[in-house]
Amino acid sequence: MEKQNNIKISEVDISDLIPDDKNFNKGNEFGESLIEKSFNKFGAGRSVLIDKNNRLIAGNKSTEKFSAQGGQKVVIIETDGDTLVAVKRNDIDLDSSIGREMALADNASAKANIVFDAELIEAELTEAVAVEWGVINSGKGIKGNFDDEGIAGKNQFGVIVICGNDAEQEKIFKELTNLGYSCKVVVT
Repeated sequence: MEKQNNIKISEVDISDLIPDDKNFNKGNEFGESLIEKSFNKFGAGRSVLIDKNNRLIAGNKSTEKFSAQGGQKVVIIETDGDTLVAVKRNDIDLDSSIGREMALADNASAKANIVFDAELIEAELTEAVAVEWGVINSGKGIKGNFDDEGIAGKNQFGVIVICGNDAEQEKIFKELTNLGYSCKVVVT
């Protein structure tokens, strides 16, 4: 273990990280495919957040995909919240095409893979906390991507798009989910 300015750095196996059994993000197939594609193309590029017991606070889906693709090493940097931790990729220049694509992939995969578990949010947090973090608008319904149920007692609004065939349906579904909409595929 290395120690610099009261910061402890250690390397552990990915199996030492414990997933959040109450993760508010259910994710979705498309978003998870983008995370997988990003790991395949760029490798690891950002950190995840764990608590003092190695339980994941943020980055559950990334950790899961990294492990599924054979990733094993995790570098832990212990801090108390007063230090911003930056991951430096010494093989990437932001102003290169790969650097710009990596930035886009990071944002696109994060946005596409958010599907809030409304039932769990209701069980674990107050409405005031959900409003504070922009998950719902107080008295005005849900905001963002939610699972099928939405927030209990909140209105949900939707639009049905009639498509000519399954290829068109898939294309429109991907376009809308890329824009951040929570969508369902329906065949009648």
